[in-house]
Amino acid sequence: MAWGDACGAFWFRVAHSQCEMKQITALVAQKRNRHRVNVFLDGRFAFGLTAIEAARLHVGQTLSDEEIAELRKRDALEAAHERALHFLSFRPRSASEVQRYLESRGVSAEHIQQVMERLARVGLVDDVAFARFWVENREQFRPRSVRALRYELRHKGLAPETIEAVLAGHDDLAVALEAARSQARRLRGLAQRDFQRRLGQFLARRGFDYETITEVVQRTWAESEHDLADDERHMTDDG
Repeated sequence: MAWGDACGAFWFRVAHSQCEMKQITALVAQKRNRHRVNVFLDGRFAFGLTAIEAARLHVGQTLSDEEIAELRKRDALEAAHERALHFLSFRPRSASEVQRYLESRGVSAEHIQQVMERLARVGLVDDVAFARFWVENREQFRPRSVRALRYELRHKGLAPETIEAVLAGHDDLAVALEAARSQARRLRGLAQRDFQRRLGQFLARRGFDYETITEVVQRTWAESEHDLADDERHMTDDG
């Protein structure tokens, strides 16, 4: 290539590069979200950024197309992270739940991986801890059999080994008996047949097997009858 041609090509690239540069003319906090900033380039709105990212910029600064693309990419990652944090704010979640949620919001696979790694590093996504939370919550508020818990945890996307480790000490009979005793208080005064039918249905809906239900219903009925007899005896003594 002749010297003149090379020189001309060089100045063409310089001029072309300068044309691609855009200047930041304003950085304005968003009215609905003070944690985000609108970036204006050459007098026009260009894109939004988190306040943390926008703090690195200043009015008068020039940006190339590559720099703008990188800012947009980092902002998309931060937005995905914020979405995940919001999703986790309601209750603990399994890793699979968070991943499926981000996928449903159109987050790229690359950003999902980065967000999941970031959440795991600070303990916000931990499948073992989540499984323990789920089982403890069920035992306290809505008791379930091992079979039902196993199904629920599989549906949450947990690995089989994680599920089995957390359920290892679960005692179906003890859990069913405690749940039945609580429910029996609502059934007091019913005839034996109605009492046992309704309590059996209650336990069946929670996944307990026939043998467990039969034993628990019989024991709970006997306890209920004993308590009722005690109440009647106390009433007679008081009278």
